[in-house]
Amino acid sequence: MRSLFPVTDLTTTAAAPDPSGLLTDREWSLDELADAYAYPATGDPWLRANMVSTLDGAAQHDGRSQGISCAADMRIFGTLRGLADVVIAGAETVRLEGYRPARAREAFAGRRTAAGQGPAPAVAVVSGSLDLDFSLPLFTEPLVPTLVVTGAGAPADRIAAAREAGAEVVIAGEGTRVDPARAVRELADRGVRRQLTEGGPRLLGQFVAAGVLDELCLTLSPMLTAGDAQRIAGGPGVTVPERFALASLLEEDGFLFGRYRRRDVP
Repeated sequence: MRSLFPVTDLTTTAAAPDPSGLLTDREWSLDELADAYAYPATGDPWLRANMVSTLDGAAQHDGRSQGISCAADMRIFGTLRGLADVVIAGAETVRLEGYRPARAREAFAGRRTAAGQGPAPAVAVVSGSLDLDFSLPLFTEPLVPTLVVTGAGAPADRIAAAREAGAEVVIAGEGTRVDPARAVRELADRGVRRQLTEGGPRLLGQFVAAGVLDELCLTLSPMLTAGDAQRIAGGPGVTVPERFALASLLEEDGFLFGRYRRRDVP
């Protein structure tokens, strides 16, 4: 893996002096990746998304993202989870991708302890209907209780089933609809400020439309799939496109790993 742009200074090109050694073509350690993707030191919630897309804009192949990913993408995926307080996913993504509880990883144990974090991030499942299988390990075997984010009008029996399974129910909207901005605030109020969403596209589209996405970590896969696969963000469009700034860019084996931040944040 090599850095096409240094992770701390976009005014310097890859040809400039590099005392850190990060511009060399080699596999980065998890510590180096964790430093490169560290959350900003602020007391405010920070919502970052991690997604993968092919050259022609497909976020999935055969309904899953694994087929357009690679080993380096999975290392970054694991690093982002290792830094997060909570991983937010839509119910459909949880079902399609077979979500399990996030696991504790020794490589991030010291960093998490120093940051006052638990051994692993919680998983927060966003669902209005709560059409979820609460007998799955995601709900029955997590290191940290799974969160279920729903609306005040969600079916009472499903809310009771979620709680009986050990999940913590977070009300973040009226009716059965989850309000994206309120979800971010409600999770932050529970002490999970470093937030990571892995989609799916509909959930990411809702965060984008609500203007609450702070950062996008996007893997550009050097593949073409054609077909009618979803983009990384779906749903209603925004009135005026919001421009993000490139914070860093890495490359390995033709895959590009970009990190983009809202232009109005440091």
